[in-house]
Amino acid sequence: MTKEQTECLALMRTRMDVGQSAWATTREAELDDLKFAAGSPDNKFQWPDDVLNTRGSTASGQIANSRPCLTVNKMPQHVLQVTNDQRQNRPAGKVIPADDGADIEVAQIYDGMIKHIEYISDADVAYDTACHNQVTFGEGYWRIVTEYVDDDSFDQDIRIKRVRNSFSVTLDPMIQDPCGSDAEWGFIHDDIEKDDYERMYPDATPHSGLLTNGVNDSGRAHWLGQQTVRIAEYFYFKHEPGTLNLYPEKNTAFDGTLKDKALRQMYGKPTKTRRVDRKKVMWVKSNGYEILEESEWAGSHIPIIRVVGNEYEIEGEIYISGLVRNAKDPQRLYNYWVSAEAEMLALAPKAPFIGAGGQFEGYEHQWKTANTTAWPYLEYNPDVTDGKGSPLPPPQRSMPPMAQTGLIQAKMGASDDIKSTTGQYNSSLGMTSNERSGKAILARERQSDVGTYHYVDNLARAVRYSTRQIIELIPKIYDTARIARTIGEDTFDKMAVKMVKLNPQQPMAVNKIMDSQGVVLEKIYNPSIGRYDVMVTTGPSYMTKRQEAMEAMATILQSNPQLWAVAGDLFIKNMDWPGAQEMAERFKRTMDPKVIADTDKSPELQAAEQQIAMLQQETQQMHNMLIKVQESMEAQELRIKEVTAEANANVAAYNAETNRLKVVSTALTPEQMQDIVLGTVQAMLASGDLLGPDALAGRMGGNATPLGGMSQQPAPGMGSDPSVFMENAALPSSEVAPL
Repeated sequence: MTKEQTECLALMRTRMDVGQSAWATTREAELDDLKFAAGSPDNKFQWPDDVLNTRGSTASGQIANSRPCLTVNKMPQHVLQVTNDQRQNRPAGKVIPADDGADIEVAQIYDGMIKHIEYISDADVAYDTACHNQVTFGEGYWRIVTEYVDDDSFDQDIRIKRVRNSFSVTLDPMIQDPCGSDAEWGFIHDDIEKDDYERMYPDATPHSGLLTNGVNDSGRAHWLGQQTVRIAEYFYFKHEPGTLNLYPEKNTAFDGTLKDKALRQMYGKPTKTRRVDRKKVMWVKSNGYEILEESEWAGSHIPIIRVVGNEYEIEGEIYISGLVRNAKDPQRLYNYWVSAEAEMLALAPKAPFIGAGGQFEGYEHQWKTANTTAWPYLEYNPDVTDGKGSPLPPPQRSMPPMAQTGLIQAKMGASDDIKSTTGQYNSSLGMTSNERSGKAILARERQSDVGTYHYVDNLARAVRYSTRQIIELIPKIYDTARIARTIGEDTFDKMAVKMVKLNPQQPMAVNKIMDSQGVVLEKIYNPSIGRYDVMVTTGPSYMTKRQEAMEAMATILQSNPQLWAVAGDLFIKNMDWPGAQEMAERFKRTMDPKVIADTDKSPELQAAEQQIAMLQQETQQMHNMLIKVQESMEAQELRIKEVTAEANANVAAYNAETNRLKVVSTALTPEQMQDIVLGTVQAMLASGDLLGPDALAGRMGGNATPLGGMSQQPAPGMGSDPSVFMENAALPSSEVAPL
């Protein structure tokens, strides 16, 4: 064993002595509270030993002259009233970004991973056990551990474990935080039989050797018994002083590290330096005198979460209590008055039958056993007279013994004292009381909720502290590329379970893998980038608050049905039936987005968002216009191609006809050509293909006779040569001489 280990064990034993001594007084009272809450007619935990000794004596193994010691335990009803309400409205941590490097999507991934950790850990059992201990006697605990995924893997998972026995935890008594976040050290210990110890740790010093080693140790009783050995998990901070250097662009590194050397080469001398107390959490498993296992814990806090009830510090000593502490004497009084009532009625003589002398003669046996035997009938002598000749009435039973009025009132007073000390009254316990209106009943139930709200509030603080530790552990435990499971909000039939990819090596918080069209194919997350914090929600609050809110909303909506469009989701959300939350979310999606917009945004931010929305709308309109222009241009190009093809076809036809005419003209005489031209003109005149009168008039100065009305004789001045006519017809109107 090294010197450092020897010093660690010595300090560990000292701290165990300090912790056990500091918590001894309050732990003794807490244990009595726990036993009192578990009292029953069999164990008599609610009756003090000295009182029990005075109410009965034992002779020859039999209890003689004993008096009733009844136990009518009302404590569980009051404790469960608080703990079962917590089960209906479990606190849940919600992760939120805490700096500009954090991402809202990664925060949602954190939420899903934490829900998965709680699910596979059965964390509800840990929370419920801690809450029950907290309410009963004042303090409860759970812990966070890491475990390998399976035997053939080096991947680890985070788990939440319950601590059933709160007295097995010993925390630093100097803590100020109710959750123990500022504890410098802490123990979770368990006493096991020496045979089990030697079987579980065959290489460790046996029980007899430990007794020898601890002969001169005044605190040996905390570790060793005659037949037991205490195995403790010891968490403590190891402090190492260091110097933190600041470089440009907010780069920091501890002096002497590789990162610091690289930054010095890049930037030179640091801009700022400061002294830092570098702390790391160490874990040791020990039997008090040797180290069985040891390692460094991945987190920066001791992974023991404390849930406290009522906490007082009086003259430097801590006193912790729960709901039972102040109700113990009223409960004892109630048990005493119930026992006194039973005793009085049991010891009172049986109600006798009264009759005149001679009426029982001959029937003595039946009348003597009338109080113990169910005779079908009783006979008497009717001929006994009162001396005046009149028969006497039949025998009658005298008035049976009754409980005293004062005793009944004292018992009722003790019952009311239990309610007042626990802060719970008839209406919250399901009993009828003086309240008659629904509003009055809700007010009394709300008063009960307020009286015990600090228990649920302290539990919510513990859940927040636990979730912060898990957020810190996730990047350190999930330190390799892997696929993690997340669990979202419950739906009607199943949980929203999905798998996400984690890559702690990528430089961005969220890496979106897209295809060529810009469609996101998958996302990869790096939970180590950015800082995140936790806020706690407790579901739909207390039952009475939900009922009160629902009643008020129902009244408003009945008088103003149009408000369904702006507040219907909130009304459904406060209803208490399966699926109400899912229905509220669906109803919310049908509402006007302006109604459900985030009202916490500043006017500048809202104006910027409106401007962005307008720009997006204009961009969409321009995009639509471009699409239409593109479609129009494509249509025009197609039309141009069609017209060009048609024109090319006509040109080709005209060229072919011209070539034919050239060939023909070389083979014809002038007379033959003249006949062909005259025939062509006549054919054109007959078919109407020649220019109309208006067009011809325009060409010929506006005084020409329509060609359709021309005679076949040539016009004056034209002669009989048709070529003159063709030449003049081919000229523009400005070049044709007037006829």
